[in-house]
Amino acid sequence: MSDHAITTPAAGNRGAARIGEFPTWILISTIYGGWFAVTWFFESLPWWVVAPAGAWFVAWHNSFQHEALHGHPSRHVWLNELLAWPPLCLWIPFPIYRDSHQAHHETPALTDPYEDPESFYLTRSQWEQTSPVRRAVLIVNNTLAGRMVIGPWLAAVALWKTQLLTIAGGDRRYLGAWVIHFALAGLMFGWLWQVCGISPLDYVLMFAWPGLSLSLVRSYYEHRPAPEQDGRTAIVDAGPLMSLLFLNNNLHVVHHDRPELPWFALPAIYRRDREDILRRVRGFHFPGGYLGIARRFAFRPKDVPVVPD
Repeated sequence: MSDHAITTPAAGNRGAARIGEFPTWILISTIYGGWFAVTWFFESLPWWVVAPAGAWFVAWHNSFQHEALHGHPSRHVWLNELLAWPPLCLWIPFPIYRDSHQAHHETPALTDPYEDPESFYLTRSQWEQTSPVRRAVLIVNNTLAGRMVIGPWLAAVALWKTQLLTIAGGDRRYLGAWVIHFALAGLMFGWLWQVCGISPLDYVLMFAWPGLSLSLVRSYYEHRPAPEQDGRTAIVDAGPLMSLLFLNNNLHVVHHDRPELPWFALPAIYRRDREDILRRVRGFHFPGGYLGIARRFAFRPKDVPVVPD
C-alpha cells in the first residue's frame, strides 16, 4: 500500500455504512440469475446474443470473486467464499486466485516478477533468455487485442503448468481445491449439457474464454513498472457500463489504497481526492476510458514487458 494511502473518513464510507452491502447482494443475484437465464434459454437464442451475454456474466462473476476475497458482502469469510466458489470461468479454483491476489496486495514491489504473482512482466535476464518466438508472443500480449485473444490461453496454461509442477513436486496445498473445483465444474456441466444442451466446447467458446478475455481488459491497464510504488497503479476514467462490469476496479489505485472498501464506495473517494490521487499516479491515468485504450493500444504494445533494472 502506498505511503499516501487514504485513511481519513470519506463520504463514500458513510454512504456505504448507511446502505450496508445491499448493492452487492443485488449484484450476486443478478449475476447468477443472468447466467442461469442465458444457459436455460441457450437453444432458443442466437449465438450473437449468447456469446456477449455469456462473456458479460462470466466476467462480472470474476469481478465479484475479487470483491468476495476482500470480505464482501458478508462478515463471514466462509459465506463469501461459498458464494464465490462456483467455477463459471473454469480456469482457476477460487482459493488459488484468493491467495495469489492477497499476495499481490501485500507485496511492496508491484510488477516485480519475483514478488508479484500477478505480474505480466519479466526481468531483464529472463527476457534475454527467452526465445525470439516467445518474446514476440509476449509483445503481442501487450497489445489489447493480443491480451484479449491469446491472453486467456497464456494465463490458463501458465497456471496449469505451475500447479502440475507444484503438485508433482510434493506441494499439495491446493490439491483439495482442485478436487472441489473439478467436482463443482462437473455439477455445472451436468446442468449445462444435460438440461440446457450446452456442450463443453460451446461453453468454453461462448462463456468461459470470452469472459476471461473481457476481464483481462481491466488488468491490461492496471499496473506498470515505475521507480517507486507510487506510479505503478492506474486510474482509468471509465464510463458507467465498464465501471459496473469491473466493479469500479478501474479506479485501481483507490482500491489498492483501501482494499477493504466495497466496490460502490470507491467512486465517492475518487471524486473527493481526485487531485491528490492523480498527482500520485504520476501520469498513469487514462481519461478516455477503455474505448480510448482500445483506440490507442488495440494493435500497439503499451510497453515492452520487462521491468527496469
